[in-house]
Amino acid sequence: MPSSSSLVSPPVHPSRSAAAVPGSAIRDLLRLTETPAVLSMAGGLPATELIPAQRIADATAAAVGDRDLLQYTASAGLRRTRESIARHEAVAPEQVLVTHGSQQALSLLAAALVDPGDVVVVDDPVYVGAMQVFASVGADIRGLPLTEKGIDVSLLARWCADGLRPTIVHTVTAFHNPGGVSADAARRRDLAELADRHGFWVIDDDPYGRLRFRGDVPAPTRSFGDRVITLGSASKILAPALRVGWLIAPPQVVALVERLRQSADLCGSALCQAVVGDLLDDTDWLSAHIAAVAGAYSRRAHALVAALDDVFGEAIETSVPDGGMFCWARLPGVDTTALLDAAVGHGVAYVPGQAFSVRRDLSDRLRLSFATLTEDQLRTAAGRLHAATAAG
Repeated sequence: MPSSSSLVSPPVHPSRSAAAVPGSAIRDLLRLTETPAVLSMAGGLPATELIPAQRIADATAAAVGDRDLLQYTASAGLRRTRESIARHEAVAPEQVLVTHGSQQALSLLAAALVDPGDVVVVDDPVYVGAMQVFASVGADIRGLPLTEKGIDVSLLARWCADGLRPTIVHTVTAFHNPGGVSADAARRRDLAELADRHGFWVIDDDPYGRLRFRGDVPAPTRSFGDRVITLGSASKILAPALRVGWLIAPPQVVALVERLRQSADLCGSALCQAVVGDLLDDTDWLSAHIAAVAGAYSRRAHALVAALDDVFGEAIETSVPDGGMFCWARLPGVDTTALLDAAVGHGVAYVPGQAFSVRRDLSDRLRLSFATLTEDQLRTAAGRLHAATAAG
């Protein structure tokens, strides 16, 4: 048997769909910042110390004693977990399909609904995972410039009036990644009504909506129309390692995605789904847990925005988050991609805005996550970022 050192890797010729998928600058950046010396605001990770490890351990211990939960389950997900999610989201269980994280839901929907060349409209700046998914199915991706109040429904309506016929419009209506902004009820209603009028599907990607720490909770986009698909996730409110997400859609869409899912991984983990169902059904505990997480994020967001204002003054423009995990900032006249090496050298990391661009010039923007650092660390990180900018 040849040793590993004598093996020669054969050439790999990627398929057109694989070659079309852009790399993730965020994943590449995370590898560069995995050192204690760097205060990283780059990752979109929830705070590890706020993950309810003991409650998850208790639910796992209860579930693992049930042999049925160590068996395959239905492709649509464990029935009792679908029912738990349905109660959590105030929908019927037939509208729910449980997936291996919400990213799988997005990937399956793209494969189920989009043919090569179909127009898909996304926010610009875009959630990078959506860009990768729609590129993989050969979509004609159009970037809709994000506004300070979320998706620009007025511009989308003009595009449709001029003859554009998207198959899907993908948006993050609550605490946008990376933009940090949210769409209010009126904008959600207008989007759903536009979808009904022109026959496209809205994918409302909503992993952060429960993490609101200021303002009123708007009605979900799906409440305003019949062509809205909602994506949800346990990753941001419970734990990423559980890998449980879901989609909420009309039953005919659920059935289509369920059939397609059988060619991907057959089904998810009944064990993990049972754990998530247990936690979602423990409503008093869950409400207190989410309130604690949102409270911590509120303090961290305030600390970051205040620190940036203190050290940069008028040299920086920042979004003021109402929830979620991200602050979107602008440093006019600064190329944040070029600045990144100096910033890492000063012990701080972020994601340059251009990593989220579809067509727009976002070279002076940067995404900052406040979720994983303490308030004191965020103040230090803001100072380091300013020092890197001044040195450049």
